[in-house]
Amino acid sequence: MENKDEHEVFNYTYSAKDQDEIRRIRRKYAPAEEDKMTQLRRMDAAVYKKAMVLSLSMGIAGALILGVGMCCAMVWQGTLFIPGIVIGILGIAIVSLTYPLYNRTLKKEREKIASEILRLTDDLMK
Repeated sequence: MENKDEHEVFNYTYSAKDQDEIRRIRRKYAPAEEDKMTQLRRMDAAVYKKAMVLSLSMGIAGALILGVGMCCAMVWQGTLFIPGIVIGILGIAIVSLTYPLYNRTLKKEREKIASEILRLTDDLMK
């Protein structure tokens, strides 16, 4: 092999500040390594989050339906009073079902991930 002249080789070293910046940027794009405790917390929070989103969505929809019924009953007393009462009762029924929906969703989601949670907790308690 032939020897390369000194001026043909390119060497460059980064400063410590540049190295820190490179590491920070690299961490943003590298796949995140998750320890078992973080994974356990994330899975537990996901169960509650799904139940909360479903029950809040249903509660908000029920409250809006109740409001439409009240509007019909109060503003158009002659023509839409009875339909307004019926719509309002429907809204009340929907709102009253949000807590049972929350509990049911929470129970189902817990059952789905119970084996994984128990495996992780067994590993962590060792």
